[in-house]
Amino acid sequence: MKQIFLIGLLLLVILKIAAQTENVDSLVNVLNSENHPKDKNQEALLYAKIGSAYAYQSKHALAIEYYLKALSIAESANDLAQCSSILANIAGIHALLGNGDQALSYAERAMTFAKKIKMPKAKLHPLYQLATIYSGQGKIGKALECEKELINLSRTVGNKVFELAGFDAMTTTYYLDIIDYDKALEYSDSCMLLAKAIGNPVYLANTLRVRSSIFRHRKNFKECEATALEGLAIDSTDLDNVPDLFFNIAFSNACMGNTNEAEDYVRRYNKLTEKKWDQGYKDAVASQEVKYETQKKEMRIASLEKERRLYSWLGVAGGLIVISMGITLWQTIRNVRKERQLIAAQSIQDGELNERARLAEDLHDRLGGSLSAVKIELQNAENLQKVGDKLDQCIKEIREITHNLMPRSLRLSGLKGALEDFTAQFPNVHFHFFGEEKRVKERLEFAVYCCANELITNSLRHSNAENVNVQLVQSEKHVSLTVQDDGCGFDEATVKRGIGLKNIQDRVASFNGKLDTASAPGKGTETVIELKVDN
Repeated sequence: MKQIFLIGLLLLVILKIAAQTENVDSLVNVLNSENHPKDKNQEALLYAKIGSAYAYQSKHALAIEYYLKALSIAESANDLAQCSSILANIAGIHALLGNGDQALSYAERAMTFAKKIKMPKAKLHPLYQLATIYSGQGKIGKALECEKELINLSRTVGNKVFELAGFDAMTTTYYLDIIDYDKALEYSDSCMLLAKAIGNPVYLANTLRVRSSIFRHRKNFKECEATALEGLAIDSTDLDNVPDLFFNIAFSNACMGNTNEAEDYVRRYNKLTEKKWDQGYKDAVASQEVKYETQKKEMRIASLEKERRLYSWLGVAGGLIVISMGITLWQTIRNVRKERQLIAAQSIQDGELNERARLAEDLHDRLGGSLSAVKIELQNAENLQKVGDKLDQCIKEIREITHNLMPRSLRLSGLKGALEDFTAQFPNVHFHFFGEEKRVKERLEFAVYCCANELITNSLRHSNAENVNVQLVQSEKHVSLTVQDDGCGFDEATVKRGIGLKNIQDRVASFNGKLDTASAPGKGTETVIELKVDN
């Protein structure tokens, strides 16, 4: 809002004065008629005038479009003075829209052109824009430097309008930024003298608006009301000026206890403010229909979007709330699905564990016993000796099958004992145990045992390992299994994972555990599994 206040005197007021003599429709008709200027300087000037007319109507996108067309023509004609003026106007519009960085960029380009032509008066407009932009960005020191230079240069070239603009900017800086109301009124006095000397009522009305606001902040409510009424007497129709005057009168009367007058001006203020915002909204919607064809299309669209967001922030906020709720709901559903998958995997493993145990017991107790009895019956028959040898082999195989399905040592002795028995079968497999030898849940013991079985078997069958080290570490909260071999290794980026490794991954995932595998060709393989003990 402060930037709009600062730009108001020069950009809006000068445009209002220009709009009294220029009609945008008639200017556009000139462009489309036989009277279209043949001279590039005149053509650029015509486009710039149309841009100024649209800027006065707050149709910022259209204003920038015509200013950019004018700039392109002026640059091709090497009209540096006109380039500087157009760039300064574009800077002013961006400042109005709150695009501080873009405004500063255009104002600096305007000053660059002005310095090239070595005409002191060409610096006036860029200086004013730089002063107001620096003030809007909180760079008060730079703003004051530009304002003082603007006043001195205006006096040198005899330009009272920009001298008035410089004093107005100084007034605003001391009023809003430095908060020195006495100094602000001192510079406002200079504004009054210049406005009266120029003789244009629009300048005087704007100066009275600023003075009224300063009196309000100083709590000089009678002076505030009198000054605002004086401004209304000059111009009571300006949508940019009158709302501030209504507000100051209402505020002053409320503080002085004049309730009826305060309520009356509050109603007027609200009515005029609604009208102003409604007009601004219509202008923004109309601007959205403009088709952009210049290289600055993205910049103009961004400017229009910022203007439109002034009227749609509630919708955006509502949309963000809906999106946030949607994300929360999606995360909840995903977590529920993940939990269901985990429960399903654990149920499958529980069923597998129970079925393996049942099969192992049946094979061992029923079939194993029966085969042993048959062997005893046949031992006395010499001609059936070969049958006895085959039965011995069957009994051995059944014991191996039952051991693989559900090792009896796992049920009787726990994880450490089962792994000791399993690794003892292989002379090049070395088992090490660290920590507390304590029984954990049967399903966890079975999962670790199956993973160890699969990893050791893979090392012996596929890696041509000479040595395999198996390490089991058990603590109160975790069980860690490490299987390391000195085999051929593999390339993790290209190797195709088999069913065995997939089974290991599924078992580890069912306990929310960690699985890390490190391998490289010729450097062996190391796999570490860590599962949390659920007490």
